[in-house]
Amino acid sequence: MQESAKCKICRRNGRKLFLKGEKCFTAKCPMIKKDYPPGIISKKRRKSTSEYGKELKEKQKLRNWYGLSEKQFKSYVEEVLERMHKGSLKDENPAETLIKILESRLDNTIFRMGFTLNRRQARQLVVHGHFLLNQKPVHSPSISLREGDKISLRPTSFKNKFFTKVPSYLKQYQVPEWIKLDKVKMEGEIIGTTNLEQTAPPAEISSIFEFYSR
Repeated sequence: MQESAKCKICRRNGRKLFLKGEKCFTAKCPMIKKDYPPGIISKKRRKSTSEYGKELKEKQKLRNWYGLSEKQFKSYVEEVLERMHKGSLKDENPAETLIKILESRLDNTIFRMGFTLNRRQARQLVVHGHFLLNQKPVHSPSISLREGDKISLRPTSFKNKFFTKVPSYLKQYQVPEWIKLDKVKMEGEIIGTTNLEQTAPPAEISSIFEFYSR
């Protein structure tokens, strides 16, 4: 069976980014047998990487993890860098600030609520109008959420074939501490913010800042 493009992204980054949902947790995951970059026959033929290459790899890890385009991801990083240069971050950790911004996206929050298996699914479902934000229809996955915001499933979407399977999955799903979830009504509320320890991003964020500071 031909390896998918998303599986190659994980192999290229040398780490599972869980882009294929359930497949990532099975023996079918290519990372189990081929935990080396595509195009290289085996681990023995890996080449040394330059500092620029390492920074690029870390950037690609986090960008792909959140499923963002280069333009989107760059804008978030540059926002933090600008705040650093202006001194507006004060005692905040820049890496944690970036993660908080990325985690506050609507599509990511829906994924964190356990409604989807990956962020790509969440993004598509938002665009198709399946969710309400504070009881109002929403179609933009990039909306930044704040404490107190409430996300719910549109009433007409409960009968959608995709969502009929969600309640059984939610029974065993552990919701992040910064989200309050009613698993029966399928409604979530932002009750705080995340941090680096809770989120455990798959990349060295200081290298990402170095990459965009060149």
